[in-house]
Amino acid sequence: MDIVAAAAFSSDMAQANVAADAQIAVLKKAMNIESSSALQLLQVAVQAAPQVSNPPHLGNSINTFA
Repeated sequence: MDIVAAAAFSSDMAQANVAADAQIAVLKKAMNIESSSALQLLQVAVQAAPQVSNPPHLGNSINTFA
């Protein structure tokens, strides 16, 4: 292996490492944004849940003859 090939290989490996690091950083950022959005969605869903105030006798019996 000559010096030029070794230098080219080293340069290619460095570029691949930088590209991989950038992809991992973007993936982590996307995952953080997604988890934050999911948490906000869950909080809104809990707040928007209807408050049921049915009478206490409602649903205690079933009409099987209807």
